[in-house]
Amino acid sequence: MNKRVIIIHGWGGSPQNGWMPWAKLEFENRGYEVIVPAMPLSDYPKIENWIPCLGDVIGKLQPTDILIGHSMGCQAILRFLERKPKDQKVGKVILVAGFGRYLTGLTEEEQRIAQPWLDVPLDLDKVKTKADSFIAIFSDNDPFVPLEKNKKLFEEKLGAQILIEHSKRHFNEDSLPVLLDYLF
Repeated sequence: MNKRVIIIHGWGGSPQNGWMPWAKLEFENRGYEVIVPAMPLSDYPKIENWIPCLGDVIGKLQPTDILIGHSMGCQAILRFLERKPKDQKVGKVILVAGFGRYLTGLTEEEQRIAQPWLDVPLDLDKVKTKADSFIAIFSDNDPFVPLEKNKKLFEEKLGAQILIEHSKRHFNEDSLPVLLDYLF
């Protein structure tokens, strides 16, 4: 069975943005099959478009899969896992600048776009059963993802291992070496 890494970009992102190309190459060099799909209508992300897209891209979950999301991509992964049958599970989920119900610093239009992602219920107790482990990586100066509220949610509801990076803002750099520490 091929070990797969599936990386889901965030709102307004693409497989060519930020650390995605770097991560794809790094994981491929370590023998992983890497999938980095372009999510539909990235500038106007909708739950009803993104979740079926993940289903098409990922297919049946494998117990060795590693799912990595950035920002809105974390929400998409969590909502995707919530809908999977009991017998489907992945090895690891890594949430980079992930959020539950808390975002800040949005314009009025951005708030309208984000609102369904924040308001539509998400059963994290169910999601917790869909992976062997969760890791949540936050920055201590992210302008959009308030650290304490999201950290507490992921710790309490997912049992996530929390990593706080210093001065990484919203993790839009060209590389994210800390990911390599959590592949195995």
